[in-house]
Amino acid sequence: MNAHQSNGEHLLPVNGVELCAETFGDRADPAIVLVAGAAASMLWWEDELCARLAAHGRFVVRYDQRDTGRSTCYPPGRPGYSFTDLALDVLGVQDALGVERAHLVCQSMSGGIGLILGADHPGRVASLTFVSTSTGAGDLPPPSAGLRIPPEPDPADRAAVVAYVVAAAGAYAGGSPYFDRAATRALVERDVARARSYASTLVNHYAIAFDGPDLDGFARITAPTLVVHGDHDPVLPPAHGLALRDAIPGAELLVLKGAGHDLPAPVWDEFVPALVRHTAGVRS
Repeated sequence: MNAHQSNGEHLLPVNGVELCAETFGDRADPAIVLVAGAAASMLWWEDELCARLAAHGRFVVRYDQRDTGRSTCYPPGRPGYSFTDLALDVLGVQDALGVERAHLVCQSMSGGIGLILGADHPGRVASLTFVSTSTGAGDLPPPSAGLRIPPEPDPADRAAVVAYVVAAAGAYAGGSPYFDRAATRALVERDVARARSYASTLVNHYAIAFDGPDLDGFARITAPTLVVHGDHDPVLPPAHGLALRDAIPGAELLVLKGAGHDLPAPVWDEFVPALVRHTAGVRS
């Protein structure tokens, strides 16, 4: 097996639940933990992206958050956890894998996880990278007027669920020339097939309230921080990325031209070297 490919999926006992995690690369290398956004399992951090990062000397960890993939699920509409619990799950995954400090890459909704860990658990965070996320300040632009999300499907109708998620992903791409509908459909079909409860995946992350630090928490982040934002993002227009960079002392901003609220494969040639540089020089 190529040393940079997956080391296999494992169910880890973390904070009283089971979380499915998968690693790539050498455990002795600096660790990067990839934290997906709302309703996204670890598969949305694509295999090739993880392998590329591992090939640059990183121990890459991706995992299914609660209510996604093969991890513990709760009844639809009744998530039995808080946002802080999701943040502490990251530390639990690190503990289970023997990682004291990790470089955290937090996407979309999980920017709140990066905020909680960066502000309140700095000793466990070697660096932070925020992808397609926001400070959440009320004066920032709303989603694009052209953003159209289809009605939620019957969760018992697998074909309708797949069609819905593919259509939503296309909408989140914001007209990006890089959106690959066929590849997205293949990913979604795989994601739905392996989920414990996709009915829970569809709704539960949207049913939890943020219970972490307020906006002032961003100013308490001391870890080196990179903000990554697509210039086509229709969910959180580019002003959100600018505001996040300005809220965190010393943060840098990488604007990915042609990307929406995602990390399409054509931008990896820019994203991967930037993340490798950002995570250089600090051992976990």
